Amino acid sequence: MTVDSITEQCVDGRREALSDTDLVQGLVAGDEECLTAAYHRWGTLVHTLAGRSLGGDTREAEDVTQQVFLAVWQGRQGYRPERGAFVGWLVGITRRKIADALSARTRRTDLVAAAGALLGPVDDTRARPETVLDRVLLRGELARLPAPQRRVLHLAFYEDLTQPQIAQRTGWPLGTVKSHSRRGLRQLRHCLRAQAVG
Repeated sequence: MTVDSITEQCVDGRREALSDTDLVQGLVAGDEECLTAAYHRWGTLVHTLAGRSLGGDTREAEDVTQQVFLAVWQGRQGYRPERGAFVGWLVGITRRKIADALSARTRRTDLVAAAGALLGPVDDTRARPETVLDRVLLRGELARLPAPQRRVLHLAFYEDLTQPQIAQRTGWPLGTVKSHSRRGLRQLRHCLRAQAVG
């Protein structure tokens, strides 16, 4: 179930009639109409917070908003009214998702910088980081890596997962994930240097 499919459902005007308390109780109980209502009631708040924190990137703010409401739905049993208002809980989830988005952005930037360093100085002033990244994003070289190394690097670069998240996704120990990452990067570095020389 995605937020897109949820928001397309008809709420029969119930959204306007529910108090915040009723809405949250319904949501925690698993009522999808209450999730729809919560999205309509607080989605703008979440989107605004995300947009401001992400430098006005509307597309990224929309992605974060969807992730927040999916997290609300999946984690609804964890909401405890005695610990604070629902909006506070929602804002906390929003801040975590914004932090995740910023971390992913940083990892992409670091990858571009690392790729540029591996290729050496580029004389062409028209070459931009995206061009370097396109050149390096390794379709051929990545495909030549052993499957475990390829999987770890794919999850890190294309799905923006951290090493602990990769360990959780694969079921491998964190040390194994780190080893595959190190070996894969070392092999890619060697291949990219060879390409740059050739």
